[in-house]
Amino acid sequence: MDHVVLIGYLAATLTTVAFLPQLIKVWKNRSAKDISYAMLLIFSFGVLCWLIYGFLIGSLPIIFANSLTLVLNLLILVLKIKFG
Repeated sequence: MDHVVLIGYLAATLTTVAFLPQLIKVWKNRSAKDISYAMLLIFSFGVLCWLIYGFLIGSLPIIFANSLTLVLNLLILVLKIKFG
């Protein structure tokens, strides 16, 4: 595997995993009151744009990272709606 692609996968993994602590905290506390709807929506749209870009250029690290990040962010949004 090319070292550039490896760095891409490392970056993808770290930036995606960064959302897990927030998701776990919201789930455990049953509260998302301090999380902004605007941030979640803007970030989700930005990640969706990155995902589309990844497909257009055929970059697996970008596709991988942004697919998972979008799912995690949307889960946080769902919990925000559920728990307020």
